[in-house]
Amino acid sequence: MTAPRQLAEPSDPLQGFGIDHLPYGIFADSGPGSADGADVPRVGVRYGDRVLDTPAALPRWRELLLQPTLNALLAAGPDTWAAVRADVTEVLASTARTEPAGAQPDSPLLLPLSQVTLRMPFEVADYVDFYASEHHATNLGRLFRPDSAPLLPNWKHLPIGYHGRAGTVVPSGTPIRRPRGQSKAPDADAPSFGPSRRLDIEAEIGFVVGVGSEQGTSVPATDLAEHVFGVCLVNDWSARDLQPWEQPPLGPFLAKSFATSISAWITPLAALAAARVPAPARTVPVLEYLADGGDWGLDIAIEVDLNGTVVSRPPFAGMYWTAAQMMAHLTINGASLRTGDLFASGTVSGPTPDTVGSFIELSQGGRHPITLADGATRTFLQDGDTVTLTATAPSTGGGTLRLGEVTGTVLPSASR
Repeated sequence: MTAPRQLAEPSDPLQGFGIDHLPYGIFADSGPGSADGADVPRVGVRYGDRVLDTPAALPRWRELLLQPTLNALLAAGPDTWAAVRADVTEVLASTARTEPAGAQPDSPLLLPLSQVTLRMPFEVADYVDFYASEHHATNLGRLFRPDSAPLLPNWKHLPIGYHGRAGTVVPSGTPIRRPRGQSKAPDADAPSFGPSRRLDIEAEIGFVVGVGSEQGTSVPATDLAEHVFGVCLVNDWSARDLQPWEQPPLGPFLAKSFATSISAWITPLAALAAARVPAPARTVPVLEYLADGGDWGLDIAIEVDLNGTVVSRPPFAGMYWTAAQMMAHLTINGASLRTGDLFASGTVSGPTPDTVGSFIELSQGGRHPITLADGATRTFLQDGDTVTLTATAPSTGGGTLRLGEVTGTVLPSASR
């Protein structure tokens, strides 16, 4: 297949990290210029290729922001999120007014990204992964059940999902060790054990919960912005040879639980106001509790890069189920939300071969290798491969914002 062209770069000098974006992360600074001491993890806001030292820049919010995770800020709720964002905007706007047009900002409060270490942005409470792309679900249904309807009867009635492993969610840049486990070839009499030979990715969007809910109650789809703080890119690494043997009858387990990578930067939901679009038209009526979430589609364009070659461009705007519907279904039985919960969309795939978000789809189950720019071919991932997910979306300022990237390099399987 021919790799699709890359997304157009954001044209602003801040490269998609301008004043209409302002994503949050956790950083530590070991260089000069830190007002709070070296190597103290704290909340930062990305602005261009710099990080705003928020505890130093915003004395009013120092206690909330001088924290090793974003969880305290997440729990503070929408009014505080808006107030902190307004204060960050004012500080950066004041800095920008003193700079020549088009220049990168310069201030003692703005630390170069090259001088800081990014940490895991928040402590994950629970992790739920959905299966919200009709194209992805249809593609896998055709691969796994060629003699049956590709979508199972329940798929268009509710957002299908499973509970993942919060403890193996890791920040961008963390190497990924090839997992081991049981697999069984269709013609084998018994399963075998060893490193996964069909290691894959899933390009997804994740939603980070700030304000929790009471157990025994449900959260309506209309309340998404009251509970979800922001979004991030997610790569849900998957072992496709372990998955079919272990999955029946209870669903994914070891094939998914070994690692899930997320961005170091969390984009506030408020920054995506201009990216909101209606979800695709429903072909099957949904129950009332899901009906009010259809206006929470998001126009986010993702790119999948393998070893320097862009191999796919999945469009999030085409997802059948929205984040609001996922949240409503997640809590309809009375399950509570908690600060730091992460729920992800599942693989984002579009209608064409160059818009799918996994290698099992790109290679059609391993039958058709992908050719990279250097002439190498892949069906699934080899040791040493590096996968990077990037994404862009319309910004409230009329331009384009860029989500924090997710990258990971595959390491050989452990010896024991």
